[in-house]
Amino acid sequence: MKRAPRVLIVDDEPDVLLLLRIELEAEGYETILAADGETALLRIADERPDVVLLDVMMPVVDGWGVLKRLAESGSSTRVIVLSAKASDSDVAHALELGAHEYVTKPFEAAALLVTVAHVLSSSPDDLEGGRLRRLHQLAAHR
Repeated sequence: MKRAPRVLIVDDEPDVLLLLRIELEAEGYETILAADGETALLRIADERPDVVLLDVMMPVVDGWGVLKRLAESGSSTRVIVLSAKASDSDVAHALELGAHEYVTKPFEAAALLVTVAHVLSSSPDDLEGGRLRRLHQLAAHR
């Protein structure tokens, strides 16, 4: 039997961690939790999640720091940023640092689940192409 995809949820809000865990596990995903970026980096190294849901504004190491460290290490970890920061510059910054998708809070659980499924089922080339297209669209609006 194939194992369930593993999702690392990184957020410093306990309510968000719980909500996401419930929604993802109801869809058959295995979840791993981290409340700050430093713990997230350790969990990524130890647990090798299939995708990471990453908040930006967190203590210890923020989401930007996690993305930078993943990029510096050459990690191919798939990352969906999940943040209340909704400006085009924030989205562009996350994509420039290697995030594959960007979802703003508040979010619809069903839409987030579709995004997770898309990121998990896409090839690395398709993910990269989508990331670059979105960056190009954001640059055109500046």
